[in-house]
Amino acid sequence: MTVTLRAATVDDLMAVGRLHQRSRVAAYSSFLPPEALADPTPEALGAYWAARWPYERADHRMTVAERDGRLAGFSYLGPDDEGEAAVGLLHAIHLDPAERGRGIGRALMVDALDDMRARGWQRAMLWVMRDNTHARRFYERGDWQPTGVERDEVVGPVTTPQLRYARDL
Repeated sequence: MTVTLRAATVDDLMAVGRLHQRSRVAAYSSFLPPEALADPTPEALGAYWAARWPYERADHRMTVAERDGRLAGFSYLGPDDEGEAAVGLLHAIHLDPAERGRGIGRALMVDALDDMRARGWQRAMLWVMRDNTHARRFYERGDWQPTGVERDEVVGPVTTPQLRYARDL
């Protein structure tokens, strides 16, 4: 089974939205109620990416992972959300639930970090839901460390705390 990474195109965005929804449900269902995960729908997430893409394409990068020609995951990165010029933000890594534990998440993270280094950034940041222990372990194995900064994110009717993680590039 061959895995390839490539830059996303506009033709990928609806499939990315569908995968994003499946990934969210699988990753967050152990700590968020079903009503928090019912919206947005896969179609709405596709529309979200289709609307966001044109505005951020110049300084953000979406990479898709394919296994045997089928979308298996994606990553999304861009400049830091707090305006630090030497810092990049890893906005997301999402996988098809069947791909968890098969190395695609790691490949997407390594690729994202390489891209950040190539852009001249010296540090990388990300936000992860505090209760998403699987993702936190994944990032910590990749040398990410919590910074002590927290924020709240609203997911459907639920407010959930997020932790900021960082690592040197």
